[in-house]
Amino acid sequence: MPASPPPDLSRFINIDDLEAGAREAVDAMIYDYYAAGAHDEITARENNAAFRRLALVPRVLVDVARRDGSIQLLGARHDSPLLIAPMAMQRLAHPDGELATARAAASAGVGMVVSTVSTTPIERIREVLPTPLWFQLYVYPDKALTQRLVERADRAGAQALVLTVDTPVLGRRERDVRNEFRLPSGLALAHEMPGGEQTLPHVHVESGLAVHAAGMLNPSLTWDDVDWLRSMTSMPVLLKGVIRGGDARRAVEHGVAGIIVSNHGGRQLDTALPTITALPAVANAVGGRIPVLLDGGIRRGTDILKALALGASAVLVGRAALWGLCCGGEAGVRHALEILRAELDLAMALCGARSIAEITPDLVAHH
Repeated sequence: MPASPPPDLSRFINIDDLEAGAREAVDAMIYDYYAAGAHDEITARENNAAFRRLALVPRVLVDVARRDGSIQLLGARHDSPLLIAPMAMQRLAHPDGELATARAAASAGVGMVVSTVSTTPIERIREVLPTPLWFQLYVYPDKALTQRLVERADRAGAQALVLTVDTPVLGRRERDVRNEFRLPSGLALAHEMPGGEQTLPHVHVESGLAVHAAGMLNPSLTWDDVDWLRSMTSMPVLLKGVIRGGDARRAVEHGVAGIIVSNHGGRQLDTALPTITALPAVANAVGGRIPVLLDGGIRRGTDILKALALGASAVLVGRAALWGLCCGGEAGVRHALEILRAELDLAMALCGARSIAEITPDLVAHH
């Protein structure tokens, strides 16, 4: 049988187009799972809207004929200030799932954060991903199981751990409840889970993920666990889910290697502060001692530039990459990344910034 032709992605000229295509390409339960926020989805919407309330104030008469978007992050060079955020169960979106995303990240020269709740083992992802690979971690109630997962990530070549700290319990995602969200037959979670359960239950008028998470998440997680995690691995540890300056200062005191300003894509606590709004206070609290990254709401290259101007060292993109995965697998993710990188490059040129270092706070104003 001849190979199927590559998907025609030319009609998708921005990330919103890719989302519209994704809505058509996958089952409604899967689209809703990826798109949903918690409760009324106010924070999920505000993550995007808050960027629109920031205006750019460009410099003029700057020679921008040559522009460099590369950065240094945790000792590694990145071709752009962009990483793939940790996203669960990507084989829901496309049969190749995380492998397609990893191949696209490799071809675009960007790093990827692999989710604990991946449908592809980290070892297989590392085989196709020469660019930086980080592993997102939930600390299970069973510490021994958590330690085995950390050791597995280390053996697989992960270069950093990203500890999610905004999920002591799972947020209420009402779309998943209505859809009785579950994993389709034949799909399983690739990493060891508490109780050995590698799939999600089908529960009447409830989210299977919510039921599964009740045994996976640890509501007793504290700063002591951050210290414990740092003590048992040589990998740098970043905290994902910080939106308060005080928590950021405390993270520095506990020796973490970086902070990701995130509200879990609006999927945890609804009406929580949008990430771009929270970013300046976190960046000021850290004071340049460790890198601060931002996750949530990135839809345009101008969003990336605004985040960098307000104190982020880099950004992570989640749904934007997922919409590409839904529309065209590896080629779709690559297309999404190319859209964002081209838009960032254009924004840099029009703002008079020849390098990431020249993206400074004076380029942004509230209006």
